[in-house]
Amino acid sequence: MSKIKIEGMTCGHCAAAVEKALAQVPGVSRVVEVSVERGEAVVEGDASAEQLISAITEEGYTAQAL
Repeated sequence: MSKIKIEGMTCGHCAAAVEKALAQVPGVSRVVEVSVERGEAVVEGDASAEQLISAITEEGYTAQAL
């Protein structure tokens, strides 16, 4: 399981965009949660943190592995 810190999400639309982007990353088996309140995402699968961060930054947010 991977946890990613995300900065810049402000609403449910933001979370939905991040969730959709993460779900499309090869190796992601499930997006467990994307929380606007905590500013983080939890993902299951064998995708690397770099892949997950890349997908999030392509959506316009800042991300780092936790």
